[in-house]
This record gives sequence, C-alpha cells and structure tokens, in this order.
Amino acid sequence: MRNTTPNQRATTMSDNTTSVPLADFIEPPNPTEDEPFVPLAEPRKMNDTPVAAAATPTPTTATTAPISNGTPTEAAAASAAATTTVATSGSSENSIFSILYTIGKKVAIVGSIYLVGYMGWSVAWLIAPVILSVARDQLGKTSAKKRDIAKASALACEKDVILARIDELPAWVYFPDVERCEWLNKILKQVWPNANHFTRTLVKETIEPNVALALSNYKMNGFRFDRIILGTIPPRIGGVKIYDKNVDRNEIIMDLDLFYASDCDINFYLGGMKGGIKDFQIHGWVRVVMKPLIRSMPLVGGLQIFFLNNPNIDFNLVGVIDFMDMPGLSDLLRRIIVEQIGAVMVLPNKLPISLSEEVSAVALKMPEPEGILRIHVVEAKDLMKKDISVLGKGKSDPYAIINVGAQEFKTQIIDNNVNPKWDYWCEATVFIEMGQFFEIQLKDSDDSKKDENLGRASIDIASVIKKGVVDSWLTLEDAKHGLLHVRLQWYKLTADPNDLQQILLETQLLRVTSMSSAVLSVFIDSARHLKQARSSSKPDPYLVCSLNKQKQQTAMIMRDDSPVWEQGFTFLVSNPDNESLNIKIYDQKTGNDIGQYTYTLSTLLKQFNMEVIQQPFQLQKSGPESKLYMSLSLRILKPGEIDKESDALEQVAALTRSSSVKTPDVAVVAPPTFKDPQAPNKRQSTESPISEEELAVPMKISPALSASTSSEKPISELAASVLTHHFPETSSTAGEHGLGRIQMSIRYSAQRQKLDVTLHKIVKIPLRDPSNIPDPYVKLYLLPGRTKESKRKTGVIKDNCNPVYDASFEYLISIAELRQTELEVTVCTQKGFLSGSSPIIGMLKIPLDDSEITTPAGLNTWFDLQPEMRHE
Repeated sequence: MRNTTPNQRATTMSDNTTSVPLADFIEPPNPTEDEPFVPLAEPRKMNDTPVAAAATPTPTTATTAPISNGTPTEAAAASAAATTTVATSGSSENSIFSILYTIGKKVAIVGSIYLVGYMGWSVAWLIAPVILSVARDQLGKTSAKKRDIAKASALACEKDVILARIDELPAWVYFPDVERCEWLNKILKQVWPNANHFTRTLVKETIEPNVALALSNYKMNGFRFDRIILGTIPPRIGGVKIYDKNVDRNEIIMDLDLFYASDCDINFYLGGMKGGIKDFQIHGWVRVVMKPLIRSMPLVGGLQIFFLNNPNIDFNLVGVIDFMDMPGLSDLLRRIIVEQIGAVMVLPNKLPISLSEEVSAVALKMPEPEGILRIHVVEAKDLMKKDISVLGKGKSDPYAIINVGAQEFKTQIIDNNVNPKWDYWCEATVFIEMGQFFEIQLKDSDDSKKDENLGRASIDIASVIKKGVVDSWLTLEDAKHGLLHVRLQWYKLTADPNDLQQILLETQLLRVTSMSSAVLSVFIDSARHLKQARSSSKPDPYLVCSLNKQKQQTAMIMRDDSPVWEQGFTFLVSNPDNESLNIKIYDQKTGNDIGQYTYTLSTLLKQFNMEVIQQPFQLQKSGPESKLYMSLSLRILKPGEIDKESDALEQVAALTRSSSVKTPDVAVVAPPTFKDPQAPNKRQSTESPISEEELAVPMKISPALSASTSSEKPISELAASVLTHHFPETSSTAGEHGLGRIQMSIRYSAQRQKLDVTLHKIVKIPLRDPSNIPDPYVKLYLLPGRTKESKRKTGVIKDNCNPVYDASFEYLISIAELRQTELEVTVCTQKGFLSGSSPIIGMLKIPLDDSEITTPAGLNTWFDLQPEMRHE
C-alpha cells in the first residue's frame, strides 16, 4: 500500500463522500524511518473535560476550507489557530455579559437590603425567601442529578453501566442465583412502543379513580389524567431468578429486578389547575407467577404480576402544580400516588392477566393467603434525641410504622421519651412466604415540621416461618444508636373447623381483643339485573364489603346493570361463630343503595372444605331477579411449628406451656386436699395456720377434657377459679417479723410479653400507737435499677391496719429480662412523713425467675413483710 499523507487521504475521501465527517476516516499513518509519526494535536480541555481534536472538523469545513498540502504538523497548527480565533471572539462576548450579570445581581441584592431597611420591614421577609429558594434549588439539583444518572443507566448497555457505576451493579453480580437477562431487555425494547395503550387503560380505570377519591378527602376535587405517554425508554431488567424448589408443579415463579427510568409525559388536571409528571422512576423486585399450567397453547393459563415489597418511586412535578414540588408540600400528592400504585401491584394486591379462556377468573384472581404474621412491637431503647429544648437536646416523640408489602400499621405516639413502650399488636396477611420482609421504621412526631427518622429495621418473613416465633432486639439501621424489641409469630392456615376452638382459647388467653382466629377470602365475580337507581339511565354500580371495622370496595362500572368486577379481598375474623359479611351495592351518581346481602360465617363452617365457589345469592332491597355471584373461603389459624434448634425455643418456653394448641396447660381445681402441716413453705411463715388452708393441686387435662371444659367455660374463668382456691382468703398471724402479711398474684404472659401484678390485701399491720392508725399504701419497683419507669403505686387507704386494694399493674418485659429481675414491694404509711419517723412499714423482694409465674394460673400466695432494707 502506497504511503500517503493524512491530508491527501482526507481530500480523496471528501471528494467522494462529502456528507461524512473527515474525522471518521482519519487514521494514523504507518511510521517509517524517513517519516516519523507525529500526532495531529493534543486534545483540548474545556472545563477539565478532554475533547478529542478529531471531533472538531465538520463536513462543511472539509468542503469549503482550504486544505494544506504540508506536513501533518502544519495542518494541526492551522486547525488549532482557527479554533483559537473563534474561541477568543466567543469568550470576549461571554465575559461582557458575565460582568453585566454580576453587576446587576449585586445591585439587586444591595437594593433589596436597602429597601427592607428603608421600609422598616422585619429581616425575616428577606431571609425566608432566600432560604426557601436555596432549599428548592438544592433539592432540584439533587433530584435532577439522580434522574439524569438513572436515564443514562437505562439507555446504556449493561457493560457501560457496570463501568460507570461500580456501586450499583445489576442484581446478578451480587446474587449467584440471579441470572443475566439481556435477551429480555432486547425484547422489552422491541415491544415497548405497543405498551402505551395497555398502560393508559390501566391508569385510567384503576389508578385515576382511587387517586381522585383520596384527594377528595383533602377537599381537592376534580383530579383526572389528560395525557399519558410512556416515552421511548423501556424498563430494564437487572436480573432474573427462577424458583425450582418448594414450588407447586402447576405454576412457574420468577423474580425480576426491575428498574424503570422513563422519559414519560403525563398530564393531569386538579380542579382548574393543570400539572404534569415527568422523569418517573421505579425500582424494585417484581414477581411473576405463571399459573395454572395447561395442556393447550399458550401452555400457561394466566399471569400474576406484583411487587413483593414497596418499590422505590420518584418523579418530578411540572406545570402549575410545580409549587407542590417544594420540600414538605409535595408529600401529600406523592404519598397518594405511591399508595395507589401499591394498591394495584404491591402484595397483597396483584395484577392478574388471563391468557386462556380455559382458566376461570376465580382460579387466577381469588386471594390465596398462606398465613398470618402476628406482630408485637414491644418497646425501644436509647433512641436518638431529635427535639430541641431550652437546655439543648431534648427527647423525641417516637412512633413506629410497620409495613408488610402494601399493608401498613402505625403505633401510638409516646411523647418525650427515648425509651418508649408501645405494646402494640397487629396482624398482617402473608400471601407469599419467599421474598417478603417485615419492615419497621421509627419516626419522631413533630407538628411544626416533617417527622424525622429515628431508624429502621427489617426481618425476612421466611426466617420467621422457619422458626415459628422470633423474639429479639433489633439494632436500628440509619441511626447513630437505638434498639427495638419486636416479637413475631407465624400462623399457618387450615381447613379443619375442629381447630377453631383451640385458637379461640389461645386468643382469650392473650387478652388482646383485636386478634383474629380465622381468615376469610372473598371473590366478587359479578351481579345480574340490578334495579335502576335512575329512570333515565342504567346505574354506575360499585360494591362495598364490610366485616366488623374492615371495609373493602370494588371499582365502579359505568352504566351497567349487570356489572362484572372480578375482584378479591381478604378479611381477618375474630370469631366465625358470631360474625357476618355485609355486602352493599351503590350507585355512584345518586349514592343510593341498589342491593345488599348478609352472609353469616357460621354457615360457612358447615360447608365442605369451608368453601363456596361461584354461587348465586339473591340480593335484598333490589329487583326480583337481582343476584350476586361470589366465592367464599374460610381458613382457621394454627400456630406454626417452633424450630427446636433455634434460640426461640428458650424465649418461648412459657408460651409453650401456656398456649400449646395440642395440650393446653390449663390448671383446673382437683378435689380438695389438705396440705401437710409439717411441709415447709418458703413464702409463708412457720406460724401461719397451714392446716386450715385448703390448697388446690394444679393438674394437666387431656385434650378431650380440654375440649369439653372449654365449651363450658372460657379459659379466663378457669384461671380465675384457680386463683380463688390456690391460697387462703384470710390469715390469722402477722408474719414471721410481726409486720403483717400481703396477698399477691403474679403472672407472666410470654405471648403478650407482660408481667401482671395484683395486690389484693394486707393483714395484721402492727399498731404501735393507738392514737396514730397508719394510712397504708404500696409501692412497686423492678430491680435492678429502681427506675422511675418501673414505679407503680396504689392508692392510700385511711386509718386501716387491714387494707384491701385489689389493684393490678402491668410491666412490659421480655422473658430473658424476667429471669434476671426482682420485684420490690414496699408498704408505707402516709402519716410517717408527718411524724418524722420512717414511713416504711415493711418490704420484700420477690425473684421473678420462679417457673410458677409463667403458668396460666401464675403465682398466687401470701408473703411475710420484712424489715426495711437499704437500697443497693
């Protein structure tokens, strides 16, 4: 090949293809001994970014500018000189405008300050807009940067993404069971232009009415979407995981690491204002369930698509509504939009897609819960101090937000406390065992500004299912310090109605009225021949299901007297024997009731497998031919098996004794027996008349006897009967030290993590001065520590040596702490403070590691008061 100069080659190419830039064809010559290779020019730098010199020429320059026939060095020098001349002229103009802009800005600032001083205004009128402007600019820059990076990542190939951002690698890099799926991304890119119509229909029919309803609660009416364009950037799948173990043979399950950074253009109206949503982004794990598998094409009957947990969602508000994008003001609209997305595609909500007419809607859309997660948020310790007091850092007003998929619960707010005790109970329905998390976030409540984060924690629900019970202290993430005590218990579901009595016994023992014993799944298929709410047109019906305080609502169907809803719901049932499902159908235009039906759940217990599938029910207060087609399924809660090899066994030893559904440890009263007078008793003095006391012997009952007994008496009454007979009602002595005796009941519930202490009475308080009868009261403390939070106190009973209190107190405490704790009981007199003598009559310390405390009956006995002891 003949050696030619770069300029000669460039000229030859430009004669034939003048529309192609010369830089695309410039190649470095082959260096020889006579003509050493010299680079064209050093790359220029603009704003510290290297720019290749070869990218400067354009087709126009190549055809019009003269090309030198000299050496490459001369050509480079000529090109550099021309570039320098253009840059110099442009920079001079920019410098003039820059100077004028700087002068104008300084004049504006000085003038504003002068105007504020001249008018005598407060400095706040100047500072407040500056702070808001700076905050908004910073927030906008941060959000814009994140969105630009996300867009670039979505448009780039996977290799470029990895090289550009090592800290955010695809899921298949971190997880060995997640596989690459670039082939799927190529398919999504190809079909994405056709997805706009489906998405528009989904948004208009599902999300828009729910957003409008939520905004109307805040007096913001008239919300509707105007234009929905998804843009050209398709979703990107970072990895796919296929499940091949512990999966039903009639379904295929896979998880997709979905990342969608769109260039969408969505417009909406809110009242008379027009706004828009741009730069919408969503990131999370999507589960796709293909079920059922069929023998005809397409071999899969349908799809269920949903997010396992709440995804990360971000978007930018534009238009007139842009003022809501300021810090704090956009929370309402953002929260509502995120909630409605969760109401469509975050468990327990699913997006079902039917692929075959062979598969009924019930098989694809009927809710199928796998179990119930019972949650007990006990307390927290050493939380961060977020409030500011006069002396500096104050305390916090903490509360907790619990999430299991789209299900959200919120505890009460504890004011001014960094060691709050909530004792909050709730139950979440779990539809998928694999991949879901229990998530909890602690926040500091603040009326004047946005609630601040105090930390968060999460637990994989699969680990709770494996262990049966998880009772632990969690270290808070995203916080400098803090611990959270939670207790989770897994309940599986059974179709055996004989299990109902056992779970009802356990629920009664728990003494938390909001707990459930069963789960009801409801599938509303359709209605036929509804009556006309208006004479001129057909109704716009929607259906409302309610059970106790729970309420669910279907979508509204426009102008149809035979609507098809095909929606499923789940309800937690406290006692199926005495509860009913209430159904009402309304016309949206008039708000009139056009049909109703009440189904008694006790009848469902008698059905085969406790199910009713696609049955017609005659509607009441409707037309003579009005019918409702629905399916019902009832399942009973049953505690999951506790892993004997886990640490949870030790923590729930008392729970196993008190609430085992197989052989519940219910103490019943045996035939009266007399205790041996010579038998020692560490809690009663040797002077007490033991021979006169009838003590019952607690014994375990068989399952058959337990069933018969439970049908006659609830377990609380059985425990009460034990309490009545376990100790004598009277005592004839003043105790070993002559200071009196106190009658107490102490019982610990491992399920509720509660210590119940009942002070019944005190007898034989010594009367040293007949003219000075004591006014006794009792104080309680937990040792070690004697903290203010553990202090409990009875009322004062005037002039009485045998006071009766019957006062009950509760402590939230874990079973691990219980075994290292003592209860300090101090009996005092109010008159002791006035006389100058010690107010303490007597006291005692009771170790709480006694196994009898954790039995259903608890520890019930008399204690001798001892002389005053010094505090350690």
